[in-house]
Amino acid sequence: MQSRIARLIVCAGALALFACAQPYQQVEPGADQSALVAKLGPPKETYDLPGGGKRLMWPTQPMGTTTTAADVDASGKVVSVRQVLQESEFYRAEVNKWTREDVLMNFGRPFETSYFSRMKRDVWSYRYVENNINHLIFNFYFDDQGVLRQTQKSPDPMYDPSRRGLF
Repeated sequence: MQSRIARLIVCAGALALFACAQPYQQVEPGADQSALVAKLGPPKETYDLPGGGKRLMWPTQPMGTTTTAADVDASGKVVSVRQVLQESEFYRAEVNKWTREDVLMNFGRPFETSYFSRMKRDVWSYRYVENNINHLIFNFYFDDQGVLRQTQKSPDPMYDPSRRGLF
């Protein structure tokens, strides 16, 4: 009787974990692009990759904190699928090397852009959640030539309890 209950608990746990999986996590590399589109719908952004492939993106910005990016090869097969608005992805950006185009292709369109005239910097901002706890904004600062000069993360004021009711 106890082993039967244990099996039921294990099965229930496995089902609960599977139910928590994001739709993009249910598409394996090598699958056809159509399987991905069937799960996520048509991509909102598409970028050309070297070698004839494409990067397809499904952002949740401006209010959301995720962007699913899928790389598809020239034959339409899925190479990889991942959530790109996260710290490990942001830290791949190379200061003094990346351009606006690199940031756009890697993270999609920002939820907000600003220009700081005294600094002479264009700033692109992306909402994200760090460690499944902290709601933050990751900022990319570009010079007038479009070269990335610095990055910064800061708390998202939308989630600041002292500012409730201001948004």
